[in-house]
Amino acid sequence: MHSKIILKVLGILLMVFSLTLIPPFIMALIYQDGGMSDFGLSAIGLFITGFLLWFPSRKSHHDLKIRDGFLIVVMFWTVLGFAGAVPMYFASTIYISLTDAIFESFSGLTTTGATVINGLDALPHSMLWYRQQLQWLGGMGIIVLAVAILPMLGIGGMQLYRAETPGPIKDNKLAPRISETAKALWYIYLGLTIACALGYWLAGMDWFDAFAHSFSTVAIGGFSTHDASIAHFDDVHIEIIAMIFMFLAAINFALHFTAFRNLSTRPYTLDPEFKVFSVLILVGIVISSFYLYYHEVYLTWQDAFRYGAFQTISFASTTGFANADFSLWPIFIPFMLIMMSFIGGSAGSTAGGMKVIRFILLAKQGSREIRRLLHPNALMPVKLNGKPIPDKIITSVWGFFSLYVVSFVGIMLLLMALGLDQTTAFSTVAATINNLGPALGQAAANYQSLSDPVKWVLTFTMLLGRLEIFTLLVLFTSSFWRK
Repeated sequence: MHSKIILKVLGILLMVFSLTLIPPFIMALIYQDGGMSDFGLSAIGLFITGFLLWFPSRKSHHDLKIRDGFLIVVMFWTVLGFAGAVPMYFASTIYISLTDAIFESFSGLTTTGATVINGLDALPHSMLWYRQQLQWLGGMGIIVLAVAILPMLGIGGMQLYRAETPGPIKDNKLAPRISETAKALWYIYLGLTIACALGYWLAGMDWFDAFAHSFSTVAIGGFSTHDASIAHFDDVHIEIIAMIFMFLAAINFALHFTAFRNLSTRPYTLDPEFKVFSVLILVGIVISSFYLYYHEVYLTWQDAFRYGAFQTISFASTTGFANADFSLWPIFIPFMLIMMSFIGGSAGSTAGGMKVIRFILLAKQGSREIRRLLHPNALMPVKLNGKPIPDKIITSVWGFFSLYVVSFVGIMLLLMALGLDQTTAFSTVAATINNLGPALGQAAANYQSLSDPVKWVLTFTMLLGRLEIFTLLVLFTSSFWRK
């Protein structure tokens, strides 16, 4: 391992992160509701810390190895998770414990959207902007930005890209150079954010709420500037804008890039993951809307469809926005929506969950095993779009699924041992490992009432889900540290 290179990278990224505290500082300056010194001093402190990490190893130049990539990604998210808590913990405008500040920071950066803060409507604009910005940076940005910048600093970035995206399509690049790929993803991400903000503004939000919610919509984070989330606005036009961009953000960004470059919708119609994801959402909307109307939760089809469709897209994309208190609905609907979050969005998107492509491959593999019972000697390759999928990918998907299930069950049992009831334990683990946010039971309103040990476990679970299991757990194997 190249320890100097790792410290150099972390130092650079920490210095870059310190610069992201400038926008909240500007918000404090504009609105004059507190926070200028909090964000100013935090930015200076984090920049100095990053500089001290970077300076001793600034002349080191080596290509990153695959182990370095995994270690940097995990350390990067961990360090920034703690660094992001600094402005919250030391803020003079909000009183929050160290555990809560770290929980909130990790929740933002991992785009989970689980909050421990009560009274969002009364927070200063600077802190509200900071929370939303954390999600936007975490959704796609920081690692991709680093991959685009690091090659210019003499540090290869492909290992970081592979460590950050361990899915079955990780080696597909949009451009010949990884830096060009990162820039292409950034352009799409930024374009969707601006379009979403404009849509919210035209639908009736003021410019602050429009940009703040566009950050968490495109990042599929779910943080809001109001305790009631999207329900605060009670506006069907705003909800429609949110549904459109939640759906777009949960689609593989490579499809967006290809479609935009070719000015054609054909890439979407040919992609099996997009088609399956769309069908799952449509089926979920029909079931939830019918169930809400049939059980007279809403007395008109229009209301049942409005609330059922919004919550289905929000959960299926793992965003976590709410236009109603879903915890009060008949228990079948909340549990169905939480189960949909396990599937999540598309690979190569900002969504959480296991990803649709993995479920497609698992279903095809299961179908093949059933057919093999009848034809044990037949050659039956698993195919996607008519192309055979290598067995090593199928094996990897099965391994991922197994680890996901084992991790989920183990963490849920640990939370129950720490005193949570079954409903709260199940829903909070699902909400954090899938980077969803909303939960049931004791966490139905928010996570404030949970004990500190539970919050630390759930913070680890957020990171586990954000790094898609393998990237984090590989560090706990003896072979990773063996020379």
